Amino acid sequence: MFKDIAAVLFDLDGTLIDSAPDLGAAADKMRTDRGLASLPLALYRPMAGAGARGMIAVAFGLTPDDARFPELKEEFFRNYESRMTEHTTVFDGVAELIARIGQAGFKWGVVTNKSARFTIPLTKAMSLFDTAQTIVSGDTTPHSKPHPAPLLEAARQLDVVPGRCIYVGDDERDIVAGRAAGMPTVAAAYGYLGKTADTGGWNADATIAAPCALLNLLRMA
Repeated sequence: MFKDIAAVLFDLDGTLIDSAPDLGAAADKMRTDRGLASLPLALYRPMAGAGARGMIAVAFGLTPDDARFPELKEEFFRNYESRMTEHTTVFDGVAELIARIGQAGFKWGVVTNKSARFTIPLTKAMSLFDTAQTIVSGDTTPHSKPHPAPLLEAARQLDVVPGRCIYVGDDERDIVAGRAAGMPTVAAAYGYLGKTADTGGWNADATIAAPCALLNLLRMA
């Protein structure tokens, strides 16, 4: 149970929304445009949280060190930009969770490594985010997670001291960033986590297996 919490901050992809179908399709189009066989979404999904780096790794087996990576990344971005909300959905239970924390008087917002180029139109297109009081993108501050700067900026925008915010994310870098910002942290053990992910080794303050399990930690269940 968390005490004296005033705000809840969330990662975006893999925590609040399932964007894997559109991310995977954007990368897969790069393959089919080159006459390569399409790959199943099941191969892309576990890497969706890694964005362009993860999708290009699945599609072509390339890393950011490859000389072709920058050009492929921009192509991926264009593909994704054209289809960001075609098949992206809110995870089951998230809408209820957001409604409940809002009714209880908690402030809430999003801190993501996704750049504003995508975050702004995506969140504007989804009604879930109509009540969000802050949305911090990967390029809002000079640093992205696991650096604490984006989380500290979100707390500043909410006018809540960091120690009274909790941060919920589905990647170890989320927990690292939250701890560095002085926030209690919650590992979201759903979404894109594969069976090999060891959330117990992330040193989060709590782990949830479903979105609404967060209500128990906030003493709202």
